[in-house]
Amino acid sequence: MIDLHYWPTPNGWKISIMLEECGLPYRMVPVNIARGEQFTPEFLAISPNNRMPAIVDHAPAGGGAPVSVFESGAILIYLADKTGKLLPHSGSARYAALEWLMFQMGGVGPMFGQVHHFLRAAKEQVPYAIERYTKETKRLYGVLNACLESNEYLAGGYTIADIATYPWVARHEWHKTDLNDFPHVKRWFDAISARPAVQRGMKVPS
Repeated sequence: MIDLHYWPTPNGWKISIMLEECGLPYRMVPVNIARGEQFTPEFLAISPNNRMPAIVDHAPAGGGAPVSVFESGAILIYLADKTGKLLPHSGSARYAALEWLMFQMGGVGPMFGQVHHFLRAAKEQVPYAIERYTKETKRLYGVLNACLESNEYLAGGYTIADIATYPWVARHEWHKTDLNDFPHVKRWFDAISARPAVQRGMKVPS
């Protein structure tokens, strides 16, 4: 059994989708970030950066003591390696998937998150920040669109790179992006949205 310390955000959905795709049994442990539960000593023992999601695997491969993992990208790699699913074992295909996973972790997540903050949560409008992060968001969509023009999925086949990126694109209305402006991203998004495991993962409650 895996404990998923979770709240329904794009980063949380990455892991609920992955667990559903892999068919792994898990128990959802709510971490209400609005109430500051990510700062409790119990959670910090699992995720020292006070960010969810995090997991505790009570049945790690090879046995032994439970394994805790924080950072969504690291969790995706851990679960892929544990199950042998959604990440090639070696070679160029593995590194292609990891490249696009890092693209999400270093670009899509932080930049989309910033534009969400300045459009939706900031106490006052900051035109410079809105323009800066909106432009960067559109640029990142252009990179995704160019990749998906010649690939069905980001790394060729469906991998953890797609699972990582999808929940952020699912918030496209939050960053005022019309997916029709990026037709290859839209085709990709619609295909992933139709996957039953993705639908289940996106519905995991708080």
